Amino acid sequence: MVTETTHRGDTHTVPPVQPGGENCAILALEGMTCASCAMRIEKGLKKLPGVNNVNVNLATELATVSYDPTLTNLEQMVQKVEVVGYKAIPQTAPAQQSSVDNISGTADVSVPSVPQEDEQSKRRQAEIRHKRNLLILGIVLTLPVVILNMFFMNRFPGENYLLLALTTPVWAIVGWEFHRGAIKTLRHSSANMDTLISLGSTAAYIMSVVATFFPRLVGDITFYDTAALIVTLIFLGKYLEARAKGQTNEAIRKLIGLQARTAHVLRAGEEVELPIEQVRVNDTLIVRPGEKIPVDGVVLSGNSSVDESMITGESIPVEKMEGDSLIGATLNQHGLLHMRATKVGVDTLLSSIIRMVEQAQGSKAPIQRLADTISGIFVPVVLVVAALTFIAWALIGNLTATVSHTAGMMAASNPWIVAIVAAVAVLVVACPCALGLATPTAIMVGTGKGAEKGILIRGGESLERIQAVQAVLLDKTGTITRGKPELTDVVTAPGIASDDMLRLVAEAERGSEHPLATAIVEGAKARGLALSIYPERFMALAGRGLEAMVEGHTVLVGTRHLLAEYSIAYDILKEQLETIEAQGKTAMLVAIDGTVAGLVAVADTVKVGSAEAIKQLQAQGLAVWMITGDNRRTAQAMAARVGIPAEHVLAEVLPEDKANQVKRLQAQGLVVAFAGDGINDAPALVQADAGIAMGTGTDIAMEASDITLVKGNLKSVATALALSRATMRTIKQNLFWAFAYNVVLIPIAILSPLVPFLRDQAPIFAAAAMALSSVTVVSNSLRLRRFGPSG
Repeated sequence: MVTETTHRGDTHTVPPVQPGGENCAILALEGMTCASCAMRIEKGLKKLPGVNNVNVNLATELATVSYDPTLTNLEQMVQKVEVVGYKAIPQTAPAQQSSVDNISGTADVSVPSVPQEDEQSKRRQAEIRHKRNLLILGIVLTLPVVILNMFFMNRFPGENYLLLALTTPVWAIVGWEFHRGAIKTLRHSSANMDTLISLGSTAAYIMSVVATFFPRLVGDITFYDTAALIVTLIFLGKYLEARAKGQTNEAIRKLIGLQARTAHVLRAGEEVELPIEQVRVNDTLIVRPGEKIPVDGVVLSGNSSVDESMITGESIPVEKMEGDSLIGATLNQHGLLHMRATKVGVDTLLSSIIRMVEQAQGSKAPIQRLADTISGIFVPVVLVVAALTFIAWALIGNLTATVSHTAGMMAASNPWIVAIVAAVAVLVVACPCALGLATPTAIMVGTGKGAEKGILIRGGESLERIQAVQAVLLDKTGTITRGKPELTDVVTAPGIASDDMLRLVAEAERGSEHPLATAIVEGAKARGLALSIYPERFMALAGRGLEAMVEGHTVLVGTRHLLAEYSIAYDILKEQLETIEAQGKTAMLVAIDGTVAGLVAVADTVKVGSAEAIKQLQAQGLAVWMITGDNRRTAQAMAARVGIPAEHVLAEVLPEDKANQVKRLQAQGLVVAFAGDGINDAPALVQADAGIAMGTGTDIAMEASDITLVKGNLKSVATALALSRATMRTIKQNLFWAFAYNVVLIPIAILSPLVPFLRDQAPIFAAAAMALSSVTVVSNSLRLRRFGPSG
C-alpha cells in the first residue's frame, strides 16, 4: 500500500524524550533584584552533587532544577539558596505529577498549576502593594526636599535640619530594601544591584549629614535631594517593573481561569455536582448548553457545537456528535451532551498547555548567554570603575591648581566632593537589571501570546531556532490534508466482480490501523458489504503495502513496486491507474493469488486554509516543500492544488527516509523546519532545525517538536514563524538597549564633572536613567501582546 506516514511496519526506534532517573524541581525565589542575583543562585545550585542543570529566571522569579534524587534533595537546594543570600520555596513540578491513581479513581486529580500560580500571584500582588505604599511615602517626603533645594537653598535657619528630617525616612525606610540586599550580599562576599544603589544613596546621605553638623570639614553644600531622589526614582522603577512583570504572565492566568470548577457526574444512576478535582477517568458527565466541558473526554450521546477558541484559537464552533472528542475548558453552546471522561487532572490538554507554557517561560534563549556572562561580573566591575573614578577625580582635584575651572565644580572646588559625586553617579547609573530582563520578559510574553493562539512554543532555544528558518518541509498527510482519506474508486480487471474484490481487500486491511486501511474498510461497509473475518495471515510492507491471507486467498494491496517484487503484471490497468493518480488520489493495485485483480483509490481532502497558509509562508520568503510516500504523479497533483511548485515535491519517500530528506535539504545550506503529526515523523522532527507538530497528531510527535499547533491548522505555521521572529526581534532590541544604555551612560557618569549642566546633579540624572532602563525593557516586551497575525 502507498503510504505517506506509514503507521505500520515502521522499525525506527524513537529515543526517549525524558532522561531516566532525573527529577525536576521548581523553586520560587525571593530577594532577587538583578541578573547578578540570578547568576549567583545558578552557580550555587550547580555546586550541589547530582544537580545536572539549573535555570534561574529573573522575570518569573523561579528556578528550575534537574537533579538526581539519589544524590541531592529539595531541602539541600533550599539551604544552598539561603547560603548564597536568598530565600527559596519549593513548588510542585507539574511534569512529575502522576495520573496513575486517576485511573483507579482514588487520587486528587486537580490541576497542579492552579494552586501554584494562585500562590505566586498572591505573593506578587502583596509585593506590589507593599512597594506602592513605600513609593507613596518616598514621593510625599522627597517632593518637599527637592522643592527646598531648588527654591529655598540657604533661605532660612535650620533648613538642613528640616532636609535631614525629611530625607532620613526615605533613605532608611524606603531604601531599606536596597540596604538589606546589600548587607546580605556583603555577608557572602559578593555584590549586586542593591550594593550599587545602597552605596550611592548612602554616600550622598552621609556626606550631607557631615555637611549639616560639620560644615567646616566639607563645606555647607548638602546632597539630601540626591540621596532622596536616588532612592525614590529607583524605587519607582522597581515598582513599575514589578507591575509590568506581572502583566507578562497574563497568559498563564488566562489559561488557569479557563478551568471549569465543577462537573455534573452520574454516580449510581444519579446526577451529582462535584468539584472538578473529584472527577475520575471513565466517569459519565452531563454537559448542558452554556456550560464548560469539565475535562477531556468523548461524546457518548447528543449533538452540539462547541466553542474551542479559548484552547485552539479557532473562532468557528466545532460540531460534536457521538464518538467525537471533547477538550476540557471549552464551551458547549447549544445541545445537551453526555460524555465519558478520558483525561483528568494533570493529563488534560489544558494542564499540558499550562505546563508547556510555564516551562517555555522559564527557559533561556542561547542569545542570553552573553548577557548572563556579563551579568556575572557586572557589579564587581562597576564597583572597581566607581573606585577608580573617585581616585582619578580626587587626584585631579588635588594635583591641579585650576581644578575648579577644569572640572566645573561646586562646593568651593572641594576635590573630594567632586570625586564622591562622580563615583556616586557611576554606582547609580549602572543597571544590570535591564540585562537580566531583556530575554525572559520577551520570551514570557511571546510564548504566552502563542498559547492564546493555539501555538505552544517549547522555549527560548526553540524560538531562536525557528526565527532562522529558511525552508519548511510539510508532511502531506495530516498536515496539508485532513489525514482522513475516503474510498473513491474501485476498478476491476475483466472477469472480476468489484464487490468480491473490495470485500477481500477490506478484510485484508482489517489487520492494519493505517488511515488508508481505515478508509477502505469504512468504504466497503458504506457500500453494504459484510466483512465477516479478519485476515488469517497479515504482513505490513513498509512503504509498499501489505500481504495477507483472506478466505484462503493470498491478497496483495499496494504500489507498483510491490507487484513488481512478485512479478505480477498490471498493464491492463495502467491507463486507469495514471488517470486516477493525475487527479491527486492515492491508488493501490490489488493482486489475488498472483494475478492482478484491480485497483482501489482513496482521496484525502485538503485542510481548509492550507493553500492560503502556504501562500503566507512563501510571502515570508520561505521555500515550502512537501514530502509524501505517494507516487510522483499523485504527489504533484496534490502539490499543485495548494501552490507548491513541482520541483519542491519529495515523493515516494519511505517512512524511515524522512529524516534523510531533511538532512539533504540541510546539506544545501538551508535552515529547515519540518511539520508533521505521526509517530514516524518524530525522527524528522528531531533532525530538523525546528520541528513543528500538528496538535491533531501523536504525543510522540509533539514531544519531539519545538512547536505544537493545538488546532492542527497549517495557517498556524505561518503565525508561529512570524511570532517567533517578532519575539526574537524584541529580544535583540532589549539586549541592544541594555548594552547601549550601560556602554553610553557609565562613561558619561565618569566624565560628569566636565559637563556643566550635570555638575552636582549627575547622581539624580543617573537614578532617573537607571529606573527608566528596566521599565523600557519590560515595556518593549509587553508590545508583543499586540502581535497581530491570526492563526
